[in-house]
Amino acid sequence: MMNLLFRSPSEVVQLLCARLRKERLAQQMPQAELAARAGISAGTLSNLEAGRGVALENLVRVALVLGRMQELEGLFQPKLDTLNDMLRYERSANRQRARKKATDA
Repeated sequence: MMNLLFRSPSEVVQLLCARLRKERLAQQMPQAELAARAGISAGTLSNLEAGRGVALENLVRVALVLGRMQELEGLFQPKLDTLNDMLRYERSANRQRARKKATDA
């Protein structure tokens, strides 16, 4: 597995797009078929594979069709390595948005 830590965001996008295309080809699925099964246009899938901006929902749809949802499961999960981390996480879940301060007009 390649470490993404020292890569720029655009390099990460390109790498993930290349992996997506390789996975589709490994499953011997034409773009049109994958796009139809994911409920997106072939152009959107082409843009996704090329690294051009598409909605995150479209990536999730494609991952679902390719059977790769488990890889998204851990994305943005809280890091709870210690008891203090767990307590802080629980407290933050109950946090409310602060009210805006009144400005003098």
